[in-house]
Amino acid sequence: MRDFWLCFVPLFVAVDAIGVLPMFVNLTEGLPGDQTRRITTQSVVVAAIVGLAFLAIGQAVLALLGITVADFMVAGGSLLFVLSVRDLMSMEKVQRAVDTESLGAVPLGVPLIVGPAVLATTLLLTNEHGPALTALALMANIAIAGAMFLLAETIVGFLGRTGAKTVSKLASLLLAAIAVMMVRRGIVGIYETVRASG
Repeated sequence: MRDFWLCFVPLFVAVDAIGVLPMFVNLTEGLPGDQTRRITTQSVVVAAIVGLAFLAIGQAVLALLGITVADFMVAGGSLLFVLSVRDLMSMEKVQRAVDTESLGAVPLGVPLIVGPAVLATTLLLTNEHGPALTALALMANIAIAGAMFLLAETIVGFLGRTGAKTVSKLASLLLAAIAVMMVRRGIVGIYETVRASG
């Protein structure tokens, strides 16, 4: 049981369901309830498939392509930074022209629920605690994110429109900081790899 929680907590931080929630509300604003539920289901399913697939073959694929975890963190952090800055700089929340057919898959399922931080964390936890416990902890955290998406209307109703906007901006700022941290760690990792090989 202790090993499960040692897997669960780092993945809970990496998935960051609370931080993703305002972005989910932003992207699905104005959509009917049945469509929002379909998008939620799609995001959870895609996140689970990508997470488990990466857990199974991630290390082999990265090694085959010559991609390090540090490379992965720089690329993913850059993408998250662009998304967060776009939200921070917008003076008003406007309805984006999004493809509702794929919204659950991208960007909600990947990279917001299962992004570089989650994938990198699963690699580390698999080495320490094994694939079974890591997979179980990952599925539990994805389920929590899905549950929060389903309760998004209630949560936003409690916060109010102004409160929801404030949370959204704070989450975007936090996401930008996390993105910078990921890029920084990735660059440090690349530098250490180059220095060790030189």
